Amino acid sequence: MTIPPAAHDARAESSLRELRRAETAALLSSDIAKAALALHGTPVLLLDPERVRSQYRRLAAALPFVRFHYAVKALAHVDVLSALAEEGCGFDVATGEELELLAGIGRERIIHTHPIKKASEVAEALEAGVRTFVIDNEVELDKFRSAPSDVRLLIRLAYRSPQAKSDLSTKFGVGPFEAARLVERALARGIRIGGFSFHVGSQLDDPARFAAATTETLALMDQLESALPVRFETLDIGGGFPVAYDTAVTPLEELAAVIRPLLEPRADRLTILAEPGRIMVAESMTLLTSVVGLAERGDGRWYYLDDGLYGAYSNVLTEDVHPLIFAEREIEGLEVDAATHRWATLAGPTCDSTDVIAREALLPDLAVGDLLVSPVMGAYTVVTATRFNGRSVTPIAVISGGGRTGELVAAQPVGALV
Repeated sequence: MTIPPAAHDARAESSLRELRRAETAALLSSDIAKAALALHGTPVLLLDPERVRSQYRRLAAALPFVRFHYAVKALAHVDVLSALAEEGCGFDVATGEELELLAGIGRERIIHTHPIKKASEVAEALEAGVRTFVIDNEVELDKFRSAPSDVRLLIRLAYRSPQAKSDLSTKFGVGPFEAARLVERALARGIRIGGFSFHVGSQLDDPARFAAATTETLALMDQLESALPVRFETLDIGGGFPVAYDTAVTPLEELAAVIRPLLEPRADRLTILAEPGRIMVAESMTLLTSVVGLAERGDGRWYYLDDGLYGAYSNVLTEDVHPLIFAEREIEGLEVDAATHRWATLAGPTCDSTDVIAREALLPDLAVGDLLVSPVMGAYTVVTATRFNGRSVTPIAVISGGGRTGELVAAQPVGALV
């Protein structure tokens, strides 16, 4: 009997929910989580750097010929940077401030991929020793007229992916014709073009789109090498690998299996780079938040939490992702009967009416002080938060070791790697 796709989706989502629930239950029952909660109260984010290490190792195993450069913008926390540095990972920066966080890292492990930069930012990065940059227009090309001869520029290509959570090719990138013109003009100016980069879009669950962008870029490189006196050396396949928040996605290993046959034959000649951010850190942090108020309104029960869209839940607003939200009492098995649950709206603590985290959340009856937990909160949460209404950025408590025998490290949002 053939199972309808909708049934597959329902089973996958149920399985994902149970997995996240089990992981969250194990974390909440640990002494380290209890200590963090006792020390900081809520809201607080629990960061396990070991999850970051394991994700890096998954990527390295799935695509062993790729040089990975973590996109620092996803979570610029010192323990994340330290863990990845120890694993041998490279880093991808977009600003001078991010570069400063990597003070102890060899410049050969850092790439600068923001296509648009101030001339002063270019000069500062060059002075710091960075040698790989991304551009996508002639104005940016000219900012490298006097760059050292060992600098390599990568031209950013545009591949529209409207189904991605963020179609990054609406703001950056060029088509093949414009790319060819940039290569020609770089040759005329004596500026070295090392190759190309692309980004298919953030949180894109479409292996075929990754494959198409890879195939088209390699074909363009072959075409230009046959027509122009140029020999490319680098291909940057960007990031965008999807993460399972409230719905299942294609596993990393399956996505890698689609693009690996396209890339591996070129690995003996090309340096192949990638700039993953979200997939490295999303599963490394869990948010603990509490109910601070409740009300019955025309559309039902509302719960007001001590974190929201202007805080750690900023990923709901800026990334259009929807982390799962569990009540502590259902995780602990105190409220397992679905008949006792009710549909509710979850709102953040600010005075802004747009600060609504989720609608139609199925939860047990809650009271002021009850704890709620969201897993998969490591990427684009505190880094995109604000201090609206004068509220502090949600602190991060590092749970080194990740289990009952772990060590609680003082809460801190970011820090320099020295």
